[in-house]
Order: sequence, then structure tokens, then C-alpha cells
Amino acid sequence: MFVQTELTPNPNALKFLPGKKVSNSGPYEITNKDQINNELVRNILSVSGVEGVFLGQDFISVNKSEQKNWDEIKHIVISLINDFYSDGKEFVIDENLKKQESDLSEIEQKIVKILDQKIRPAVARDGGDIKFKEYKDGVVKVQLQGSCSGCPSSTMTLKQGVQNLLCHYLPEIKEVIAI
Repeated sequence: MFVQTELTPNPNALKFLPGKKVSNSGPYEITNKDQINNELVRNILSVSGVEGVFLGQDFISVNKSEQKNWDEIKHIVISLINDFYSDGKEFVIDENLKKQESDLSEIEQKIVKILDQKIRPAVARDGGDIKFKEYKDGVVKVQLQGSCSGCPSSTMTLKQGVQNLLCHYLPEIKEVIAI
């Protein structure tokens, strides 16, 4: 197996592409190895300097501390991914982690639809994800995950990309902020 890596806009995040399915449950972020029993994720989070793991459909995004160099981490993570899949495992996670969206108001459902169809695919290409959290009085609150959390360009992406797009489709939206 050949695990490829891709740079992300965040210098402290690297995208690992195993060439296999990663998450059967949608995007999932883990920053504490006690949050999950998954062997691969726990092992990656145990690597010195690793601060978070984000699982996309076909990639694993790893966030590191600024003090560590990718040369110290990258080969270990690739080895862990290779070992995991060589044991015959099909994907990293396969749990139902989705929350019910039926409790959302009409405007919130429209926001989620735009995020899912127009924004999330682009954010996933950079090794991250964006999740709707709340809408109140014209303000949309979202959570940035994976390589997007802590990324120097995420503020610009949020304002120029996400906010402009949501305001275009839904004029009642005045601002988008990350929490």
C-alpha cells in the first residue's frame, strides 16, 4: 500500500491519503485519544507533537504542534496507516455519528444544505470540514475542523467564501463566525 500526503493551507496540518475508505460515518474529528477506542486514531494521537486527527471519507488529516517538524511525524503516521490497513481492515471508522437534522428550522435546513453541497467539498479538499452549529438573529455559527482549525487562512475563507456564499443564497444572513 502506498499512502500519499498532500499539503494543506495550514502548515501544521497534513492530509494523508491511504487510497482506501477512511470514514463510513461522515467527517469526524478527534483531539483526545480517550475520546475513541479506534486503534489507529489512538496510535496517531500518541505520536509526539500530534494534536488532532480528522477523518474524512477518503483521507486522514493530522494536526501537529508548531514546535514539531513534519519530518519527525510524517513517516510514523504513514507506517501506522499502512499497518492498520495491512491487517485487512476496510475503513477506520464505521459508526453512526450523525445528529438528527429534523429539529432544525427551515432557514437552518437551508444553511446546512448550502454548507453540505457547496462548501464542504471544497473544505474537504484542504483536509478539513465545516459544521453548522447555530443560527440566530442573522448570525451563523460554524465549527471548523481538521486542517481548517487553526489555519492562518481560515478567517479569510470564512468571510470571503462561506459568508459571501451564504449571504448570496440567503439574504437574511448577515455574518458567519467560527466558534
